Amino acid sequence: MKKTIAQKIFDAHVVEKPFDDTWVVKLDRVFCHEITTPIAITDLMERKMDRVFDPTKIKAVIDHVTPSKDSKTATQSKILRDWARRNNIKDFFDIGANGVCHAIFPEKGFVRPGFTIIMGDSHTCTHGAFGAFAAGVGTTDLEVGILKGVCSFKEPKTIKFVLNGTLPEGVYAKDVILYIIGQIGVNGATNCVMEFTGPIVDKMSMEARMTLCNMAIEAGGTSGICMPDMTTVEYLWPFIKDDFASKEDALAEYSKWASDEDAEYEKIYTFDLSNLSPMATFNYKPDQVKPVSEFAGTKVDQVYIGSCTNGRIEDLRVAAEVLKGKKIADGVRGILSPATPGVYKQALKEGIIDIFMEAGFCVTNPTCGACLGMSNGVLAEKEVCASTTNRNFNGRMGKGGMVHLMSPASAAATAIAGTITNSSLYKGNN
Repeated sequence: MKKTIAQKIFDAHVVEKPFDDTWVVKLDRVFCHEITTPIAITDLMERKMDRVFDPTKIKAVIDHVTPSKDSKTATQSKILRDWARRNNIKDFFDIGANGVCHAIFPEKGFVRPGFTIIMGDSHTCTHGAFGAFAAGVGTTDLEVGILKGVCSFKEPKTIKFVLNGTLPEGVYAKDVILYIIGQIGVNGATNCVMEFTGPIVDKMSMEARMTLCNMAIEAGGTSGICMPDMTTVEYLWPFIKDDFASKEDALAEYSKWASDEDAEYEKIYTFDLSNLSPMATFNYKPDQVKPVSEFAGTKVDQVYIGSCTNGRIEDLRVAAEVLKGKKIADGVRGILSPATPGVYKQALKEGIIDIFMEAGFCVTNPTCGACLGMSNGVLAEKEVCASTTNRNFNGRMGKGGMVHLMSPASAAATAIAGTITNSSLYKGNN
């Protein structure tokens, strides 16, 4: 039987199979942040196992509440900071150098095709955009990963998504993944890898592919994954140029991870997205999705642009194109959080930060804080937020608040209008 990319990665990393459907695999990377990792660190210390399997393969960042907002979050950061120092973890990104984990780690070149990656964060699936198997795990698995460099998984089963056609102007990767989740439901890919293929994916940038894979977990997926291609090589080239004689050689090496044409899948979904319109969520589940045009007159109190889903430079450029020369509506708070210091600096260089500030946005440091209602943009009860984040659960950004997920273009347009609306970049009829 020919194999999927996930099966190939597991085959290359298997340590043992203690049960028929359980694989113990070697890890290429263990990513850590200050919300979930301190629990694992504290437990390992209590067990007198305060060590790591390989400090060069562990990457850590303070990103959820940064700078710390109170004594509790300061303690969480201190635990991670002290642990990184004790264990000689070179790639630790502290205040000032830190960014959103699923943006800064790829930006630093830490993700490669064929890698296995875990983190105590559900949106670790983002890194599958590079042709890696990346999954969020619980505390016990994270502890074992830190200590031994292995993790156990059920045998990977894959659902294939073939995305045909050409996206209309003003429609983006965020609209695509919202549409897919709306079609298959929040349990539609439970315990499966979501493999994204087809002409639309082929044309996507790495940033767009990360957006696509980022929300695989919202459909229950263990990981999202895309085939490595020349777009992947171009993104990684500054980090891999000494490993290969040419980009073509790198592509030849990475192409071995691509799924075989006759690989077997749990399911195959085929969508023609040529007529897709901008999408947004309603109510409190990521699969409750409808076209932005159906939200006419829906008022918002806050617009948030940022997060591991849509806080990269490509996202900021699109939003700035919509905002340029405009002002946000009275009564609307606009918040921008560039995902990394690199994104922030590039946005400054290009004049994007000026555009946001002139429009009336508050620009904050890179942080995950608002996305999960911890800092830098928490909602009051009954307030409504148009957000480029990834979850619209009840109370996600603040108790009693409502979150409508959408693309940066739609969010920027909504900030200007004061109500949920399509951006001027979308030329469609609905």
